Amino acid sequence: MLDDFMTRATLAGIGVAFAAAPLGCFVVWRRMAYFGDATAHAAILGVALSLTFQMSVFTGALAVALLMAMTVTMLSGRGYAMDTLLGVMAHSALAFGLVAVSLLSGIRIDLMAYLFGDILAVSRSDLLVIWGGAALVVALIIWRWSQLLTATLNEELAYASGYDPKCEQLILTLSLAVTVAVAIKVVGVLLIAALLIIPAAAARSLARSPESMALIAAAIGAFSAVAGLRAAYVFDTPAGPSIVCVAAILFACFSLVGWQTKHKL
Repeated sequence: MLDDFMTRATLAGIGVAFAAAPLGCFVVWRRMAYFGDATAHAAILGVALSLTFQMSVFTGALAVALLMAMTVTMLSGRGYAMDTLLGVMAHSALAFGLVAVSLLSGIRIDLMAYLFGDILAVSRSDLLVIWGGAALVVALIIWRWSQLLTATLNEELAYASGYDPKCEQLILTLSLAVTVAVAIKVVGVLLIAALLIIPAAAARSLARSPESMALIAAAIGAFSAVAGLRAAYVFDTPAGPSIVCVAAILFACFSLVGWQTKHKL
């Protein structure tokens, strides 16, 4: 079954959607959209380092994404506004990564595949990495769900409940880095943040609880992956952007339904 490239691509898209959905909910709740974008942009530098030292792309992207996330966490609140700090680091990491890739000698790479993804080229080993990373992220979120939710709602409440908000932030940071590393093959560094945010934002107008929002976001992400791949096959469009386009259309539709329902009530 896995010899069919479309089957592998579909399974890869669903795996990334399952990893991104619950994490994307926390990104939306904590207003961390730019944080996810910065971490994703840093991954291109990880790609360059991976090719330079002949490591797997997953390893390099994970290491740099995690380093970026940790650095931003440590530097926040030290004289710069968070959006300014994230803007500087995100675009700097992307620029240094692109320059580093251009300086690689004797190595030919398809830069567009890393920027916008190449889900149709996913191999069996890539599929194993994607689903392994997704399982790790989902396990972390389920394990710390109550603590993460409490720390997201109110830091003082988290301290009163015996939880350390900084520890929960670290878990989110680790999960975000893993998600970026596994998603780079599917949608590329420029669209990872969209796959994190859009399904969660679309689910927000339909959900009645945090748990239902995470489940609905997972369903929207998986459907977007399947429908986006189908649209890319039919209309001969790029697969990664097509997936994001389907998610954006669903967000617009669900937001309209939620708005109409709210005003009827």
